[in-house]
Amino acid sequence: MLQTIGLGLVFIVVLIPICGFVFTAFEQSQIEARFPPIGEFAEINGVRLHYVDLPAHDPDAPTIVFIHGASGNLRDPLLAFRPGLIGKFRLIFVDRPGHGYSTRGNRDVSSPVAQAELIHKLASGIGIDRAVIVGHSWGAAVAAAYAIKFQASTAGLMLLAPATHPWPGGVEWYYGVATTPLIGPIFARTLVMPIGFLQMSGSLRSVFAPTPVPPAYGNEAGIPLVLRPQEFLANAEDVANLKGNVIAMAPHYREITAPTVIFAGSEDTVVRNDLHADVLARDIAGAKLFTLTNAGHMPQFSAPEAVINELTLLAESTRIHGYASRNQSVAEQ
Repeated sequence: MLQTIGLGLVFIVVLIPICGFVFTAFEQSQIEARFPPIGEFAEINGVRLHYVDLPAHDPDAPTIVFIHGASGNLRDPLLAFRPGLIGKFRLIFVDRPGHGYSTRGNRDVSSPVAQAELIHKLASGIGIDRAVIVGHSWGAAVAAAYAIKFQASTAGLMLLAPATHPWPGGVEWYYGVATTPLIGPIFARTLVMPIGFLQMSGSLRSVFAPTPVPPAYGNEAGIPLVLRPQEFLANAEDVANLKGNVIAMAPHYREITAPTVIFAGSEDTVVRNDLHADVLARDIAGAKLFTLTNAGHMPQFSAPEAVINELTLLAESTRIHGYASRNQSVAEQ
């Protein structure tokens, strides 16, 4: 009996992690083959940023820069916005540091301000003086930081389901495990991949609810990339540190001068509107808030026409006229 128990413990302590390590290494190669880099690379302060640069038909058209949220990569906003905007504006999609195919670098880049600085340097390096900045969820904090720090370079601001203010409580347990020294890297290299595969479908449904996950999303958004060990650790660090970062940032939102539009889903269970979007709309003078009924955390997919129409108006207004302020509730389209 004791020998059997001992063998069982050996299996749990040794064999399961080994199996998890081998499984993770194999599946990482499969994921990267399925979702390879699709853009260009630029070296910025020791970080190799991966980005997609889509030109406009008119070389003088405004530029829009898209910043994805947590657990994502540039394929997510590319899937949402390219069909409706291609050719109308210059479109820049960026993998945030440590996500997709951007490296994490050798310094602390977990703060929205640090990531905004890198994206601003990228934009400047490819000839962009001013741009409309679009950020979703975690990426909205980066977009807001960009608008605070680089006011002259921010022609307009669109924030989708923004995570920009402190909230009660903490984050999901696995982010805490992943950011624990020694334990985190082991966890990421052995258990995250199999657990993630089991939970991914349910997680996507909860993010999109009450609307369904778009049929093309699973095949095109590249979400499994976040299960790779290094990206999972970077994502966990971003999420675990966000609350402290937005506590520091929140008093500065009133400094934003760019015309701003905010979209939130009335049924968002990931980021509470009363703590984030509603407060942010009051913080930013003249901000235009749209609350989408029957929409969750992905307004750009739940009501694409409404979001793209407003983004088009915002971008065009940066070269012709001001952008009116009004708060609205918008039915799902």
